[in-house]
Amino acid sequence: MPTADHGSRRAALRAVLAERGVDALLVTDLLNIRYLTGFTGSNAALVVDARDGSGAEDRTVICTDGRYVIQVGEQVPDLRALIDRSSAPALVRALAEGPGARVGFESHVVTVDALAGWQSVAPDLEFVRSPGLVERLRMVKDEHEVALLRRACASADLALAVLVERGGLRPGRTEREVGRELEFLMLEHGADGISFETIVAAGANSAIPHHRPTDAVLATGDFVKLDFGAEVGGYHSDMTRTYVLGSAADWQREVYDLVARAQAAGRAALAPGVEVAAVDAAARSVIADAGYGELFVHGLGHGVGLEIHEAPGIGALGTGTLLAGAAVTVEPGVYFSGRGGVRIEDTLVVREQEPELLTLTSKDLAIV
Repeated sequence: MPTADHGSRRAALRAVLAERGVDALLVTDLLNIRYLTGFTGSNAALVVDARDGSGAEDRTVICTDGRYVIQVGEQVPDLRALIDRSSAPALVRALAEGPGARVGFESHVVTVDALAGWQSVAPDLEFVRSPGLVERLRMVKDEHEVALLRRACASADLALAVLVERGGLRPGRTEREVGRELEFLMLEHGADGISFETIVAAGANSAIPHHRPTDAVLATGDFVKLDFGAEVGGYHSDMTRTYVLGSAADWQREVYDLVARAQAAGRAALAPGVEVAAVDAAARSVIADAGYGELFVHGLGHGVGLEIHEAPGIGALGTGTLLAGAAVTVEPGVYFSGRGGVRIEDTLVVREQEPELLTLTSKDLAIV
């Protein structure tokens, strides 16, 4: 499997900082620190220096506390590590020992009180709001990240196949029982963890987009909607499949076919340079033209990676265009309140030719 090149990621960030006239970025979001360094501890801060090109990497410093002395040495051998439990303030004090600088900070995650504290100990530093810079880099996955996403999706695919093959979807079981078994099977088949609480929604509950499993009992004729994912190496899969127990009524076949056609249209629209709102429209128009537009109540999809929901958002109000290498979901749904609903979701990577499908479980209507 390809290895992560954290140095190249930091170099890409420095180029962004230079364009904005920012001398250094104080990174406090732990997932962004993981992306830039590989460090997975629960307390850390990072200064990515962007001044004077050649020496910038030597002045880039990660800080964590004494619990992680060995771990930071193993995971981040290419950076200098400072050990201090108050990681971000310690890095601010270190920056204050040098000449004045424009220091970017992640204003979307930093509290007002934290910023005030930094300003009080480093009055000569100019703190510059710099939200979302690392997240924008994270939108485009390198081959190391895609390989982890493939493994996460494969774990979920295999777990679902085993669940169905051994009769795990059958009348008489509860939503909670199915959800717990599916989560166990993902762990048994290669997952480090689960991406989020598994959604199992049977019968009328399948009309609730984000229903939480209950003791509701699966019954013959039910739609059963499964929305779940596996996490491998910090990267998340996301997939939804909807089944029918026993036999399908005509209305169930019709709504399933409609959602399947909408989902295919959304997948086909994925390409570099396409407006995210246009991707949403490609799928949404299929449902709207059938007269059920008001029953598709959420966006078409979202980015996925170190977070289960990350940029880009694919919806009617979404802005921007897709980039090659973005990992996204396509997940239209139609929901009849009190009756039942269907969602079909895949995780894909945007490619120059056609999107790469990572969730490989069949999307044909399955009656179990």
